[in-house]
Formats: sequence, C-alpha cells, structure tokens
Amino acid sequence: MNFCAQCGSKVTLQVPAGDDRLRFVCDGCHAIHYENPKMVVGTIPVMGNTILLCKRAIEPRRGKWTLPAGWLENGETVTACALRETQEEAWAEVDGLQPYVLASLPFINQVYFFLRARLLNIDFHAGTESLEVRLFTPDAIPWDDLAFSSVYETLKFFCDDIKRAEFPFRILDIKSQQRT
Repeated sequence: MNFCAQCGSKVTLQVPAGDDRLRFVCDGCHAIHYENPKMVVGTIPVMGNTILLCKRAIEPRRGKWTLPAGWLENGETVTACALRETQEEAWAEVDGLQPYVLASLPFINQVYFFLRARLLNIDFHAGTESLEVRLFTPDAIPWDDLAFSSVYETLKFFCDDIKRAEFPFRILDIKSQQRT
C-alpha cells in the first residue's frame, strides 16, 4: 500500500499508539489501514462413501485436486458462498451443510471454512475453474496430488471420521504449506 484510501496521502508502516504490530498509517489524515485475513469457504460434497473433488484449471496449483472452495465475497453469507463455489467449480448441487473444519493459515493470511454437504445427484461437471471433477472413495483420493495443505488436512480427518461415522467440528492451525 502506498496511498491512503481515504485522502490519497502517502502511507507509512508504523506501530500505532496502543497497537502491537505494523500497520499502514496515513501521513496526512492519520487513518490506520488494517489488513485482515481472507476467508475461503468450501464444501466436502459426499455421496454414499465417495467425496467430490475438483482438478484445478487455474493457478495456484493448476492440475492439482481440491475441494470446491473460494473467496467469501463482501455481503455474502458463508452458506451462500459454499453453495456458489460448489456450483461454480463442479456444477454440483448440495444440501445439508454442516460446519466441519475451520483452518487458520497465518503464513498466507487466510482462513478456510469447510462444510460437510450431501451431494444430491451425479449430474455434475467441471466449471470454468476446474479441469475435471470426480467422485473418490477415501482409499482412492490422490493424496500426493492435492493442491493445498488445508484440503489435505481436512480430507485426512474426514476419511478417519467416515470410519467412525462421527464428524466433530475441528479448528486447525496450519503452520506451513508443507504437509506433515
């Protein structure tokens, strides 16, 4: 950031009085410009013992598999975002949304929120951001070709939970893009 969104003056990085971290502060009107994490919302679309995954057609991680998910828009609810992203990426219809994972990725300033969802039919196909969409059983998930650590961790928990038929809500802190 170079200029203030309120008055157009130059901004500098400084720790404002009473704060504990660097912020962009306007040299003219002294407005503090806070930068906050981006929210990514998606679904885990399930039909029977299969999970719908999308092969990414866009960067980052083009050609890798992921769950249908994307940026939460201003003025949009989490539920509306989850349904929209599932429709956009997989042309899939889901219902029965249930909170499942909230994952913080502070190293990239993102928060992921995945909801379990019931896939209503097999009339799905790749949207503009997907090369391919396909149902996978837990043992057939392409673990080495998953796009993101948040998806990997979510699916790892989900596949374990399928065996127990219990799906507790989880909060994860993912420290890096590297999988453990």
